[in-house]
Amino acid sequence: MSQTKTAVADVLAVNIGSSSLKFALYGVTADHHTETAHASGLFEGLEPNGQPRLVLTSGRSKTEQTVVVEASQTPIQAALAHLKGLIHPLLDGRQLLAVAHRIVHGGGLYDTPVVLNEAHLQELARFNSLAPLHQPHNLAGAQAFMQAFADTPQVACFDTAFHSTQGELETHFGLPLALFEKGIRRYGFHGLSYEYVSGRLAQRTQAATKRLLMAHLGNGSSLCAAVDGKSVASTMGFSALDGLIMGTRSGAVDPGVLLHLLEQGQTPAQITKLLYKESGLLGLSGLSADMRTLKASNDPRSRLAIALYAHRIRRESGALTAVMQGLDCMAFTGGIGEHDADLRESVCAGLAHLGLRIDAAVNQQANGSQTMAIHANDSAVEIWVIPTDEGRVAAESALSCLAKPL
Repeated sequence: MSQTKTAVADVLAVNIGSSSLKFALYGVTADHHTETAHASGLFEGLEPNGQPRLVLTSGRSKTEQTVVVEASQTPIQAALAHLKGLIHPLLDGRQLLAVAHRIVHGGGLYDTPVVLNEAHLQELARFNSLAPLHQPHNLAGAQAFMQAFADTPQVACFDTAFHSTQGELETHFGLPLALFEKGIRRYGFHGLSYEYVSGRLAQRTQAATKRLLMAHLGNGSSLCAAVDGKSVASTMGFSALDGLIMGTRSGAVDPGVLLHLLEQGQTPAQITKLLYKESGLLGLSGLSADMRTLKASNDPRSRLAIALYAHRIRRESGALTAVMQGLDCMAFTGGIGEHDADLRESVCAGLAHLGLRIDAAVNQQANGSQTMAIHANDSAVEIWVIPTDEGRVAAESALSCLAKPL
């Protein structure tokens, strides 16, 4: 299990959901540079009364393990106990510097990473209703880690932080200013992914340091416009519902629709379930939230779902390009963005008036395994596919937050 000899310590990056826990170990060199994850894993079945199981990748080997839940344990506690038993051999003698947590919502309170304590968890719980699919589980998981890894600093890294550079024209709604002061504003999400994509792509091409449009497309989907490496606009806003159509989330909906549903007798809980879990690709198709399943279907509703998903990407791409007053580079990332060549071609064909020309053959070869340029030679805009690594950004953020000499 030995790693590159230059690594002298590790950071554990985790992303905790309602029934799953993703983690990765990143080696850290003496000059505070991170390396590619040398071990990673996914615990599933962490819901109450669930049966936890782990898929662990270390080096070139992959193993599947069943996790035993003792009578006194919850599934998440059993998973963390199992993880603690794995950590020592995976560290291979190196120090574990920190656990870096992806926290979806930092509100207006946190625009930089923070070493978590109980007071932070209580403050961050105020934003549970703004990201109900993520925030409560992020915080519950962080609290469990604080108990299981009590001697290791727990660092919160916020998806909203990357968007803190947006100006007042992007952060305000057309609502009374008093509501803005109470936190009713646009925030933006997928920030760890966008920070990774913009930073790594800037190392590959000068175009990415100018006017960059990033498309994080997956079960959660959004766009971000960045100029000089800083977020200036995004499609997600107050919550992770806004903007593009997603796997089970609606994307932007006229608020009059919600008022109508309330008048028809639907409760806030029913509308929340509708918007977060029953809409998007799943709701449109009546079949699945998985793009691969929809592409294999001949049902007209599946065709509509795919077409509308692509249409909304093109529509919002035009709006964000207008905010930047032009476009120099576009990047696709996320599960769909990295792997669906047909979707990328459809989006870029619809943006041809902005100067995008895709190389069809190269585009078909891009599958998310590596960063690839997919633009044609005559394209006025560079087009890239880049696999994201939110965990690595979280690990780097944790290092910056701690600033400990190694």
